[in-house]
Amino acid sequence: MFGDWGHGICLLLGALVLIARESKLSNQRLGSFMEMLFGGRYVLLLMAIFSIYCGVIYNEFFSVPFHLFGGSAYKCQETTCSDAHTTGLVKYQDTYPFGVDPSWRGSRSELPFLNSLKMKMSILLGMTQMNLGIILSYFNARFFSSSLDIRYQFVPQMIFLNCLFGYLSLLIIIKWCTGSQADLYHVMIYMFLSPTDNLGENQLFPGQRPLQIILLLLAVVAVPWMLFPKPFILKKLHSERFQGRTYGILRNTEADLDVEPDSARAHHEDFNFSEVFVHQMIHSIEFVLGAVSNTASYLRLWALSLAHSELSTVFYEKVLLLAWGYDNIVIRLVGLAVFAFATAFILLMMETLSAFLHALRLHWVEFQGKFYHGDGYKFRPFSFALITEDDD
Repeated sequence: MFGDWGHGICLLLGALVLIARESKLSNQRLGSFMEMLFGGRYVLLLMAIFSIYCGVIYNEFFSVPFHLFGGSAYKCQETTCSDAHTTGLVKYQDTYPFGVDPSWRGSRSELPFLNSLKMKMSILLGMTQMNLGIILSYFNARFFSSSLDIRYQFVPQMIFLNCLFGYLSLLIIIKWCTGSQADLYHVMIYMFLSPTDNLGENQLFPGQRPLQIILLLLAVVAVPWMLFPKPFILKKLHSERFQGRTYGILRNTEADLDVEPDSARAHHEDFNFSEVFVHQMIHSIEFVLGAVSNTASYLRLWALSLAHSELSTVFYEKVLLLAWGYDNIVIRLVGLAVFAFATAFILLMMETLSAFLHALRLHWVEFQGKFYHGDGYKFRPFSFALITEDDD
């Protein structure tokens, strides 16, 4: 979301200053804003490092591309790339080795290309993180020795998510590797509407249509697999656990008959099947709908990255370059001051906070929602009566 290695270097310098003066600043009374920055100095450091990494991939330094890894693989037939109204960019040598080719900058197809790239990257990153969250739920189930959760939650969740959106991720990678012109929107929509129809020019590999039918059937089967077995198995296990415990010990007097045996009292805590079933139904529906909404939620990576890039471009072209076009030192200084102010307060502060909050939401909802419940343990207040009963 914050892919610019120029802005990343600025964040890195700020984080390194806070870390270098850590012992001194920790003993001082800081303002609320500085205290927040100082408390998150290592988070800022990591954000800066990955911002530089993503900026090198996007090839943006304050929105300006550089030939960091050799010459461009493309050239324009017209005088400049911005005037390329016919054939546009033409590839004449090997692909640029790392990141986005600098010749896309200013070309006619720059925005469609970057939109497509960042949108597909967002889906791939989202699928990777959501799969990791479901895998962590498997280790949770193993830790609590819950084979039911492994068989009737982990397995169908992995099947459902990967048969639909894992398949989409596979199509994205195949399209990148083969250079196919297939329309993935069309493929995914008609996979549901008419799975038996011929794919035509949208076919990416042989045997794609029968594979789509199999994946669709598996995804359909995974929904009742998540919903029905677990509540019925829990009910069966509960009835087997308390079977034969409703009969108390035969007493000698009528007074003893008024006292309910402990086993009968425990059995009266009936298994609430409807509550368990509704809970499982809510969990299943939430996962099925969340598979769609959570995948779409990762598109915020694309949206915020695009917003950051376009804001950076506007400040560079409409402020700095515009002021530099005048042969007047005062206008140039004013333009430089406005550019520096916009970069520092809008791009480095507001955009950093925005990207951090969106990343935090993706971790909390889309990622941790797959495995973290936070139910805790039932509160048992201190009671002498309970202690006496336990001793007995």
